[in-house]
Amino acid sequence: MTQDTRIFELRTYEAVPGKIDALLTRFRDHAAALFEKHGMTNIGFWVENDDAGKPTETLVYLVAHASREAAQKSWEAFWADPEWTAAREGEQVTASATTKFLSPTAFSALN
Repeated sequence: MTQDTRIFELRTYEAVPGKIDALLTRFRDHAAALFEKHGMTNIGFWVENDDAGKPTETLVYLVAHASREAAQKSWEAFWADPEWTAAREGEQVTASATTKFLSPTAFSALN
């Protein structure tokens, strides 16, 4: 079995209160395709649930990159893309965002 050498990026976005649907629309209609266009691999997108199982205002997603250097180049190209600039025009839908880079363990299903 070949070891997966990609680096994974876990990103968490807190929507502006009441704007989770607009944030999800922006990702569905623009960001996800632009990630792929700029060399990222979409692994998955999730909405966090609270303890009662209700959706929150939090979007979590995972993308893969060939390396940290590739991640940096992909993000630079993504942020400079005129389609993304146009998609971000208008109302602010993101209140905050965090990023974590992850490497799969030897016993991960990815390896």
